Amino acid sequence: MNVDILWENFLDKIKENISSLSYETWFKDTKLVSLRDNVAIIIVPMPFHKKHLVENYSSIIENTFTSLTDTKFSFRFLLEEEWLEEKDNFNDKKITLPQNIPNNNIEQRVSTQSAIDANLNKDYVFSTFIVGNSNRFAYTASMAVAEKPGKAYNPLFLYGKSGLGKTHLMHSIGNYIIKNSNLKVLYISSDKFVNDFINAVRSNDKNNFDKIDVFKNKYRNIDVLMIDDIQFLGNATKGQEEFFHTFNELYNENKQIVIASDRSVDDLKMLENRLLTRFNWGLTANITPPDFDLRMDIIKKKISHQESAKDIPIEVIEYIANNFASDVRQLEGAITRVFAYALMMNKGVVDLDTAVDALKDQLTDRSVYKNDIHRIQTVVCDYFKITIDDIKGKKRSQNINYPRQVAIYLCRTMANESFPKIGTHFGGRDHSTIMSSYRKIEKDLKTNEQLKIVIKELKQMLST
Repeated sequence: MNVDILWENFLDKIKENISSLSYETWFKDTKLVSLRDNVAIIIVPMPFHKKHLVENYSSIIENTFTSLTDTKFSFRFLLEEEWLEEKDNFNDKKITLPQNIPNNNIEQRVSTQSAIDANLNKDYVFSTFIVGNSNRFAYTASMAVAEKPGKAYNPLFLYGKSGLGKTHLMHSIGNYIIKNSNLKVLYISSDKFVNDFINAVRSNDKNNFDKIDVFKNKYRNIDVLMIDDIQFLGNATKGQEEFFHTFNELYNENKQIVIASDRSVDDLKMLENRLLTRFNWGLTANITPPDFDLRMDIIKKKISHQESAKDIPIEVIEYIANNFASDVRQLEGAITRVFAYALMMNKGVVDLDTAVDALKDQLTDRSVYKNDIHRIQTVVCDYFKITIDDIKGKKRSQNINYPRQVAIYLCRTMANESFPKIGTHFGGRDHSTIMSSYRKIEKDLKTNEQLKIVIKELKQMLST
């Protein structure tokens, strides 16, 4: 049996013995590429996986693999580029699978705390977080922390603009820990932390020391502290000092700390250097605005519960994804508005015209609205007196191919779209074909005065 079939069998067994979430995060995208001299070479997608698999799954990997091969192997985890540098040194071996493979279930501890007690939203879990290139690093880091709080990355510092999923990940960490352990978790905002501290020290009555003790017990007698919007701590000098001491005590006891901010550690100018130094002790993970593919996935996920979801044209999803790119909350608001508008104005039917009408007041940047791929195609087709089907079709006659190349050039320069994405809107053309069309117009513009006039007129039409 070759390594591919062996690894399929291995993954099937791993899937039986760990949670589906852990499997999807750590094992799904791995691949066995070589067996030689009792060493198994496994390709993993990110450096994170190398460390986490070694530190947290070594036993189950070794036991499962041994049960399948009747041979004890050691394991090396490599990124694909690392493997490509070494692959000539390894040869695959044929493996015979034995029968009756044992099943070793992983024991999970029973939770003793509710999400409400920890200030968590129970709906914010890893399984509802949609992963893409812009947030994969932060997601994987969060999963690592959730599985091994206080041991994986401490502190974990998540940062990015509002609406990109930081809070969702923090709640997901907390909910996972509560569900799978008996650790005590607390999620809090920095404002709440400061207010609690002020209330504890402000009182001048005889119970003042009791209130301080209550405060310290709340924030220090826990296993996982997650504090959101840490940037707002910058206006509270005494609050910073108290958080410094709280951080130290938790960290020294190997308690997990998770921090979120709308800016990086280096940009938190109003916080004390001693705090910033500690934030950098662990791991910082950035979340950037979702790319087009992730926005498409988010929209599809959000509308999946709608009865008419399967009937929604793909161009509607693409239109929303094109025009609401800054954050997830904005995207969700656009989806809600389109469905509500369709229900009131178009008997619940969602089509492109309905989506455009529903969202036109939401598009504060008119150029973003007017310069999406669909509009550019429409304007170019009107200008050259051809149809949308022509420009997306396979005809290569000069009267169609030339306008198509012009439209592709404008999609690249005015809508700032990627070549693969433009290709999907032009009849599913390969990105290399799209790139070639763009470069042809770009080159011709240097010498073709008539083309310069055409491009100038089209840009004027698209800018009004």
